[in-house]
Amino acid sequence: MSGGEQKPERYYVGVDVGTGSVRAALVDQSGVLLAFADQPIKKWEPQFNHHEQSSEDIWAACCVVTKNLRETCWDKAGHFFDLPDFLSWKATGVTARSLCSLVCKWTYSAERGWDDSFWKMIGLEDFVADNYSKIGNQVLPPGASLGNGLTPEAARDLGLLPGIAVAASLIDAHAGGLGVIGADVKGHGLVCEGQPVTSRLAVICGTSSCHMGISKDPIFVPGVWGPYFSAMVPGFWLNEGGQSVTGKLIDHMVEGHAAFPELQVKATARCQSVYAYLNSHLDLIKKAQPVGFLTVDLHVWPDFHGNRSPLADLTLKGMVTGLKLSQDLDDLAILYLATVQAIALGTRFIIEAMEAAGHSISTLFLCGGLSKNPLFVQMHADITGMPVVLSQEVESVLVGAAILGACASGDFASVQEAMAKMSKVGKVVFPRLQDKRYYDKKYQVFLKLVEHQKEYLTIMNDN
Repeated sequence: MSGGEQKPERYYVGVDVGTGSVRAALVDQSGVLLAFADQPIKKWEPQFNHHEQSSEDIWAACCVVTKNLRETCWDKAGHFFDLPDFLSWKATGVTARSLCSLVCKWTYSAERGWDDSFWKMIGLEDFVADNYSKIGNQVLPPGASLGNGLTPEAARDLGLLPGIAVAASLIDAHAGGLGVIGADVKGHGLVCEGQPVTSRLAVICGTSSCHMGISKDPIFVPGVWGPYFSAMVPGFWLNEGGQSVTGKLIDHMVEGHAAFPELQVKATARCQSVYAYLNSHLDLIKKAQPVGFLTVDLHVWPDFHGNRSPLADLTLKGMVTGLKLSQDLDDLAILYLATVQAIALGTRFIIEAMEAAGHSISTLFLCGGLSKNPLFVQMHADITGMPVVLSQEVESVLVGAAILGACASGDFASVQEAMAKMSKVGKVVFPRLQDKRYYDKKYQVFLKLVEHQKEYLTIMNDN
């Protein structure tokens, strides 16, 4: 192919169930048989000239031969990496894994290590062999230095010097949390200035949203992932709440509206994004009342892609109540506002679940694409009743990744020290407490929506 690109290899499994055995073959796109496996199947003869076979036994044999084929394109694999660990290996030649990736995605325990029974239960007991060499037997906390730094080959590819320190990595959302949650807030009038870092909640909001809270001791929160030890900030337990497709939901609601073409034309004429235009349009139509009051009779439940936290129910659907027959630009702007409010109400729902379990949160630290939208930020402050801190550097995920590198280089004694020095407060948005009663009512309706959705499901499933 042009440009030196290589077409990805594709393989196919053919299965043949015969009278006495099940056979399987791995075949490439050229029709070449690359691997073969067979497994006998049982036969019973309850009486002369009567033969029986078990469909369950045949299925089990199909599983055996397919698994044997997999272990043949499978046994050749030397290592299985999550992407951050693969990149670390490419940079340093070191196969050590990040504690963050293994704890949050691979069922690894920071205290007990790998759980052999789990791998056996899911049919991957070969991962246990050779002291877990394929999935990692050296696990490092975020910011730990990997090997001797950049290899000569990697340094040449990257245009850097060999030996530059490379840090054990973080998942991207966790790097965003690291990049904002430890900022020095002195002089900003924030209550968290006199409180431990555990009073802060990092919200990384983009296509989806993640809510990162840390604690000195493990806290188990129903519907919230974790607690994971040292998965983001070394020495602290991490709880991770989340909302699926938040930014994507806003796009979906706006772009699917009948007035969207008109919005595009008007925003382009002003050299604005559609969301900047919508924000200014809301200010235009609000008249004497606060912007948020425009949704007094329009309410949204935002789980169009299921609920991750705190209900952990992927069957939930989105809901909108209060629609009118008109579909003009005013209607689009108000629906957009109601959707943004619904996401903020979902954040409040997650915070209340975390606090009920033992967290004590007073301040939100937002980063990610949606944090650039002033309406989104203000609604989070107003609806949660908490001040929102925005980082001086918009790309907080990159700052978090750089903090890891700073620690690996030895320039800071700890991740916490690097966080305090490298994370800077850019702007603080305080809640408009005079609107609290209105948003408390909106929150009551928000909770009623999901309650009613479950009631509808019960009615429809009732025999």
